[in-house]
Amino acid sequence: MARTGQSCGSGPDARGSGGLDAKTKAYSLNAMETYYDLTDRRGLPENLILLLDSFPREAWAEHPNFAGLVAFWLDRHAMFRKLCAMMGQEAEQAVDGTMSAQTHAQRLRHLGGALVQQLHGHHQIEDVHYFPILRAREDGLARGFDILDRDHHAMDGLLDRFGQSANGVLRGTVEPGHFREVLTGFETLLLRHLTDEEDLIVPVILKHGPDGLQ
Repeated sequence: MARTGQSCGSGPDARGSGGLDAKTKAYSLNAMETYYDLTDRRGLPENLILLLDSFPREAWAEHPNFAGLVAFWLDRHAMFRKLCAMMGQEAEQAVDGTMSAQTHAQRLRHLGGALVQQLHGHHQIEDVHYFPILRAREDGLARGFDILDRDHHAMDGLLDRFGQSANGVLRGTVEPGHFREVLTGFETLLLRHLTDEEDLIVPVILKHGPDGLQ
C-alpha cells in the first residue's frame, strides 16, 4: 500500500513561525501528487481508503447495497480486465504463429474496438454523474476523486497510443510483438486504476446506498 502523504498544514506561511512558505507548499503538493501519479503509484494513500476497514473487499458481495449498481459497475471492470487478457493471449498466439495474422486482426478489431468504446463511455459517466455525487457524500475523500479524475485524463492518452498500435496491426505496419508490449503497458496502468477506483468508490456506495446514482 502506498504511503499516506503528509499534510502541509494550515499555519502561517512565514518561515520561523511554524508554517511553510508558498513556494515550499507548492513543491510539497506537487511532489505528493506526483507520488500518486498513475504511472508510478502502488495504491491510494491509506487515509483515502479507510472505509475498507468497515467494508472489506471479501465482504462486498454480502452487503445489502451490493446488488444492482455496485455489482453492475464491478462487472464492467471485470469486462475491461477480460478484454485486455484476451488481447494479450491472442497477441502472444500471433507472435508464436499459432494464430494467423488475418484471424488476429479480425479478433483485435472486435476486442480492441469494444475496449476503447466501452472504456470511454464508462469514464464519461463516472466523471459527469458518479464522481460528483459520491464526492459530495464523502467530502473527506475529495482528493481521491481528484486522483481518479487525473487517471481518466491519463487514460485518454494511453488509449490513443493503444489504438494507434492496434490500428497498425490491422494495417500490417505494426508487428504483433510490438503491439503486445504496448498492450502490456496499457493493461498494467488500467488494472492499477480499476483497483484503486474500486477501493475508493465501492465502500462509499455500500455505506450510503445507490440512491441518486442509478
